[in-house]
Amino acid sequence: MPHSRAELAEVAKRRANLIRLRRAGVAFDDPQIRDLGYKTRGHASKDLIRALQQNRDEEAAEAGVYRQQENERLDSLLEAAWPLATTPRPVFNKEGDIVAHEIDLKAVDTVLKLMDRRAKLNGLDMPVKNEVSGPDGGVIPLGNTLAELTSLMTTAGDPETATGSSEGPGDDSGA
Repeated sequence: MPHSRAELAEVAKRRANLIRLRRAGVAFDDPQIRDLGYKTRGHASKDLIRALQQNRDEEAAEAGVYRQQENERLDSLLEAAWPLATTPRPVFNKEGDIVAHEIDLKAVDTVLKLMDRRAKLNGLDMPVKNEVSGPDGGVIPLGNTLAELTSLMTTAGDPETATGSSEGPGDDSGA
């Protein structure tokens, strides 16, 4: 049976107070939480989980609405830029003669940026995999000392070390 608005408001108020108390570090079996109307520690715990789940569901719904609005905006912009990016237009010389037909490269760049934004917004791009490897793509040679491992972790990603301009692990200059 559906709850009345008054009942839903009461539940929301109780849950807000429960969350406030838990954030303050109050234990589930504390009298302050029992005073909210929870009979047992388990009831309070389950209601907190329900409150947090409801909040996540509401956030997800809001994010979905936002994503839809952004997709619609991108659709409008893409619709405007697409013909310029795909339809060759005449190019005139100083005398007014047509010398070529070309697409608008700025429009192509705009379309690509819009497509990239859509892919990011909707999570369409595959995650980038990074792999650290040793010389010639092989295994990273590790010694038996913690100092060597620490040195390797410290210099990993250091542009100077990666290009071979300073000595360190991974420097395969043959020196």
